[in-house]
Amino acid sequence: MTFAGQFTLLVIFLMLVALVLELLAPDAILFAALAALLLAGVITPAEALAGFANKGMMTVALLFIVAYGAQSSGALGFFAGRFMGRGLGLGRRDLLRMMLPVGLLSAFLNNTPIVSMFAPAVCEWARNHRRAPSKYLIPLSYAAILGGTCTLIGTSTNLLVNGMIVDAGGRSLGLFELAKAGLPCFLVGIIYIVLFGYRILPERKAVEAENQNRDYLFEMRVLEHGPLPGRSVTQAGLRHLNSVFLSEIIRGEKTIVPVRPDEILQAGDRLGFVGVAEGIAQLRRKAGLAPGDESGWPKLPDRQTAAGIIEAVVSRSSPMLDKTIKQGNFRGRYDAVVLAVRRHGERIHQGIGSIILKPGDTLLLLSGGDFLARWNNARDFYLVSKVGDMPVIDRKKTLLSFGVLLLMVLLAAFGVVDIFKAAVLAVLALLLSRAITVVEARRSLELNVLIVIAASLGISQALIKSGAAQYLAAGLLSLVSGWGGVGLLTAIYLMTSLLTEVITNNAAAALMFPVAWTAAGQSGFDPLPFAVAVALAASASFATPIGYQTNLMVYGPGNYRFADFLKIGLPMNLLMMLTAVTAIRLGWNF
Repeated sequence: MTFAGQFTLLVIFLMLVALVLELLAPDAILFAALAALLLAGVITPAEALAGFANKGMMTVALLFIVAYGAQSSGALGFFAGRFMGRGLGLGRRDLLRMMLPVGLLSAFLNNTPIVSMFAPAVCEWARNHRRAPSKYLIPLSYAAILGGTCTLIGTSTNLLVNGMIVDAGGRSLGLFELAKAGLPCFLVGIIYIVLFGYRILPERKAVEAENQNRDYLFEMRVLEHGPLPGRSVTQAGLRHLNSVFLSEIIRGEKTIVPVRPDEILQAGDRLGFVGVAEGIAQLRRKAGLAPGDESGWPKLPDRQTAAGIIEAVVSRSSPMLDKTIKQGNFRGRYDAVVLAVRRHGERIHQGIGSIILKPGDTLLLLSGGDFLARWNNARDFYLVSKVGDMPVIDRKKTLLSFGVLLLMVLLAAFGVVDIFKAAVLAVLALLLSRAITVVEARRSLELNVLIVIAASLGISQALIKSGAAQYLAAGLLSLVSGWGGVGLLTAIYLMTSLLTEVITNNAAAALMFPVAWTAAGQSGFDPLPFAVAVALAASASFATPIGYQTNLMVYGPGNYRFADFLKIGLPMNLLMMLTAVTAIRLGWNF
């Protein structure tokens, strides 16, 4: 192997280490790897930038806008709330009622907004039926993942792989061609979840009548010029609260635990309350209290203040990542106060302002009534829901957005135009009909995902050009020597599946595609079915919460542990591999 090949493998190894350790955001890590390969002369500037002009990558960008049109109409949230509201609380039957429509929607829309709209409705439904949301949120994510494998536009990974197939000289996949393998995987996955997964899923924090929400740690501060300094806890009315209780007082370097009823409050005391989300309303009415590390409640018009309790989950695209709440100026940026933070289902026991935000953190916010309108469809948060809120549907926008979506699918399905041109027409229709504005279209683009895809394509090109892909393919063939095409297909699927559990799905697909394509060609097989295996395996991230963003979205709201994903996800991964390999072998000749 040449020096260029060795250098490429070294860069990719360091990139994988950085991704696993989460040293930086994935888009930054992949862009840095691409830059290293460019500066070392492994690839030319044209080759490095080719990914940014790739048809598959641009199709993903256009579909973000189309999906935003459907999401912003309110139809997804309305449908989710109404559909889950009709559930009977019968466990497996309601699980099936949820997973089937989610999978169907995910076949044509980006699964992130679908999970974002369904998750609050699922949680509310579970609480109303005295069931644990943890029994339903992982299946929600899995249904979205499985549904996305059934069509070419179901996931960005499918479009990425299709773009690489075309660049490698192969034919483009049809809109529904992946359904030959994706649909069997979807059906088998649904059966596994309903019959067996429901038992494996934890029933954590089952809903009780007196505790219908997750516990948070609220931090409040005693104002110097308020009525509370000099009063005891009992005199201040902080002893017998309905939904929260005073757990500690932090006074300078001293922590007072437990808090006695006759403890005298002092100006600047930081009070730690534990309780449910709705309990913050009681604290808000207490004169002399302000959110911890803030100067006071948001100065909002009176007509908005009643709408202020918001739960939001930090996304991978948030500009607040890896910053403390103070450093990121959360209040100035969003006009909202962070009251509490939960991570992986657990309260974070430290000062609110000093908490460094991570993807998947669940925030309890106090904001004005326009927060949902401004940020509900933004990429800063995965889930944004007002406690007790019901979505409002815009009928005109719903008809336009879903009509445009249907037209786009029909044009691509019947071969009138390819999916890229159909997506271009769809975006133009949405803009010209004013279903979305130009500003909204810009805001809908998930630049971090697009950068990952574009950079991955450049790194994939470096693997091929440097000879590293041929070297890895030869090693793979030596491992499966004598196993035939099915053995090679299984090995490629397994390697991709393992890789996607620890790094992003698009990066896993981009790294494995040149190896799979080269190995199939060297063995005399049609490379196309092996590329399909890469696409399916890259989306089959079930065993960890970090491998796929919908898993991360439900991680905190479901109060899950990492082990919960392993218990239900490892058998799921194995089952999907057996199903996919069998379906690919039968659906494509090689």
